[in-house]
Amino acid sequence: MKAPHALDIQGLRITLPGTARPVLDGVDLRVAAGETVALVGESGSGKSITSRSALRLLPPGAAVEGSVRVAGRDVLTLDAAGLRSVRAGSAAMVFQDPRAAVNPLRRIGDFLTEGVTLTGTANRRDAEARAAALLEAVGLDRSVLRKYPGQVSGGMLQRVVIAAALMGDPQLLLADEPTTALDVTNQAEVVALLAGLRERFGTGLLFVTHDLDLAAAISDRVYVMYAGRIAEAGPAEALFARPRHPYTAALLASTPRMEGPPGRLAAIDGQPPDLREPLQGCAFAARCPLATEICDQRAPQPSAAPDRAEHRAACHHSDRLEGSTIDVRR
Repeated sequence: MKAPHALDIQGLRITLPGTARPVLDGVDLRVAAGETVALVGESGSGKSITSRSALRLLPPGAAVEGSVRVAGRDVLTLDAAGLRSVRAGSAAMVFQDPRAAVNPLRRIGDFLTEGVTLTGTANRRDAEARAAALLEAVGLDRSVLRKYPGQVSGGMLQRVVIAAALMGDPQLLLADEPTTALDVTNQAEVVALLAGLRERFGTGLLFVTHDLDLAAAISDRVYVMYAGRIAEAGPAEALFARPRHPYTAALLASTPRMEGPPGRLAAIDGQPPDLREPLQGCAFAARCPLATEICDQRAPQPSAAPDRAEHRAACHHSDRLEGSTIDVRR
């Protein structure tokens, strides 16, 4: 029997009070065991709420449809004990700011071990041994166990938080823009660390970011999100080399590069659709240079590239974009 995906989201639709459209509208996303998947898009596109749904960390009053399976278990239907089991063992999250994840008045050793000891997963002695081993795996020594968060750098503390996420031996690791608060050097080190840990422990990794270069460097597959919908998804190499959605092409064109052409950097004019306004057609239509009447009338369904079945885009005009370069400045 085939092992379940580390994460399998199907038809996820989340509506919040006071909104005229869902914040997530029919999201499908999968992460296989040992695979790194990047979820990219502008701020407010729905990336974080998608990743947090794997732990059922949803806003108050959220109405939810669909399924979110972590290692085969639908977290949306679990009782309190089942949800604690998933959060303690099956899945773990690394947040943007490591200092917001720790108690500054408690030693790092306590932070690392309390989760597995309180749930009965390990006794104190075994928990401390595993914490020391994981600190070594992330490039730190066991002396860090005796230190307080204020005694280590931001880069070191992010490594501690990653080690803490691995304490329960999770099948799924959720990284929500884990390099945002770090300098460029530490960013590169953390990205390399996550890639190495994924390979070493066979953990599925969902890497949430707005940085396309980071996504290209770390991921096997990529999902591009816009206004709560998946605009494009596919193998990283194919998606970045031959995007099939105008939004993906626009993001790539607006990414600064040392070897890029001289002149003003391309920008995407306009704003994402307002959650207080209903949305009938394609969410990107108002900002898209390829938009036609059908784009305003009907939301596009995902379709595969002619020669790449795993590369799918939700665009009425994907074939026009295939193999071409568009001007995203209107």
